[in-house]
Amino acid sequence: MQTNFAPEQLQDPDTRESNQILRTCVHCGFCTATCPTFVLLGDELDSPRGRIYLIKDMLESGQPATAEVVKHVDRCLSCLSCMTTCPSGVHYMHLVDHARHYIEQTYDRPWHERLLRRVLSQVLPYPARFRAAITGAKLGRPLAGLLPGGHVLGRRLQAMLKLAPGDLPPPSPMQAPQIHRAEGQRRGRVALLTGCAQQVLSPAINEATIRLLTRMGIEVVITREQGCCGALDHHMGIHDPAMRLARANILAWTREIEGEGLDGIVINTSGCGTTVKDYGFMFREAPEAGQAAKVAALAMDVSEALQTFAYAPTREKPGLTVAYHSACSLQHGQKITALPKQLLARAGFVVKDPAEPHLCCGSAGTYNLLQPEIAGRLRERKLHNINRTGADLIAAGNIGCLTQLGGDALPVVHTVELLDWMAGGPEPAAVGAARRRKAA
Repeated sequence: MQTNFAPEQLQDPDTRESNQILRTCVHCGFCTATCPTFVLLGDELDSPRGRIYLIKDMLESGQPATAEVVKHVDRCLSCLSCMTTCPSGVHYMHLVDHARHYIEQTYDRPWHERLLRRVLSQVLPYPARFRAAITGAKLGRPLAGLLPGGHVLGRRLQAMLKLAPGDLPPPSPMQAPQIHRAEGQRRGRVALLTGCAQQVLSPAINEATIRLLTRMGIEVVITREQGCCGALDHHMGIHDPAMRLARANILAWTREIEGEGLDGIVINTSGCGTTVKDYGFMFREAPEAGQAAKVAALAMDVSEALQTFAYAPTREKPGLTVAYHSACSLQHGQKITALPKQLLARAGFVVKDPAEPHLCCGSAGTYNLLQPEIAGRLRERKLHNINRTGADLIAAGNIGCLTQLGGDALPVVHTVELLDWMAGGPEPAAVGAARRRKAA
């Protein structure tokens, strides 16, 4: 693709990077076939190729973003399926992240959109605030029908209330800053990102990760200064808060790297993992560039960690069939596709691949809160494909997907919870629910 940026525009490192990405695109259109929003809506501007043209024109002009550009960029899930499909290697993730930052800098959103985005930015990355918000949502759920469904804000608030769980598990002391010592001889030492929303919605995921790794002889460190990885803000274009959160993690993990050392930084939420693995790029112009690159190089999905440290089950085969949902951030963002399924099969599960595995479930960070109609259609499509497998339960490696697919469908469970159970841990609640459902 030919571009026409002025020399002074290319002095900006983000614009310079976007220029290189745009020049890589050859307009082939392969990306349209695997883009969830194009598959649903059939609008070229809701495909990666269409958005690339819109972003190019917006950035080249140097003018404020228009409502038309914002509409179509906002509809992008950042599922990155287009990057898997693209034969030219267009790094769409970096391009759309730049576009979102540019939009936030130049576009004056309607008041209700500004309010909602500010609330999400100020609540979701902070566990105590998020827990309080969930409690409030529980109280407000009976009033959901009184919200104005004809207004976009009312529909989004209804979506938030619908997604909020009825009950929350209590905070887990295992997630607090501490060192979990390895059982037996220490074979390795890792840091664990405990996350933000996940540690409120499902602390069992972190508990299973810690139990499993320590039984395998891996010391697990939870640093005091770590927090949200920054992904939620970053993908809304809210740049400075995202960088502040990411910087805190980089400094916390760097102290461990320079102290006793780390063999890895384990992340069991794939959306976070994709972002942490990108810290080197995000901080390429910052004073912390070297530290960020080291952290990014050490980041690993929990499935990668289990493979590295030779996971082995200890229980008999459970006689359960699992539909494995491949989170977009794992399969497209990190290019991890077969490994989680191989681990589940090694643990004794029958693993089924639903049809259209490349299509997003509609979660996509805050997408199901900001674009609930499209997210709902994608959820229905995904669950239809999953139900056709005849599986007993759904496994995935991302809390957003588990939340999106849970509720009125098959029981959902994180992959690591199943692997922990089959290596001596407690039975996940979803397994019991699956067995009861199967017996009914």
